[in-house]
Amino acid sequence: MENRPLDQTDRQILALLANDARLSNKALAARVGLAPSSCHERVRRLVARGALQGFRAEVNPAVLGYGIEAMIAVRIPRHSRENFERFRAYIVTVPEVVDVYHVSGEIDFLVHVVARDAQHLRDLALDRFLSRREVGHIETELIFDHVRPAARA
Repeated sequence: MENRPLDQTDRQILALLANDARLSNKALAARVGLAPSSCHERVRRLVARGALQGFRAEVNPAVLGYGIEAMIAVRIPRHSRENFERFRAYIVTVPEVVDVYHVSGEIDFLVHVVARDAQHLRDLALDRFLSRREVGHIETELIFDHVRPAARA
């Protein structure tokens, strides 16, 4: 993995791809002022060093039948590496889970979930979270809106 600091061109590439991962190499190269071969090599290096962690499509949950989004705050009452790792390994297998954040403070995890409706969210909380022996307490907050700011690099 390369340790050299990111230069302005690297930062431009990251910002452009964060805003539109579908940009062709040719279009990306033109925007940052590089030859396509040089741009491709830079993107390859950014992937290799972990600066670019993936290219994904963002799917509208409503199209898949999910009418509710929520954040579920999870407390693990007995702090141990085993309990944290067991919960983290489990929760990423739950189909309704969008993102998982391990955080500091009174709660241990924030989990972004989608659900068809209020009953589905209730069942998800009871069956997928509170049924886990490593989970001591949850709090569920509905998400009314989600806005993603333009990428910064």
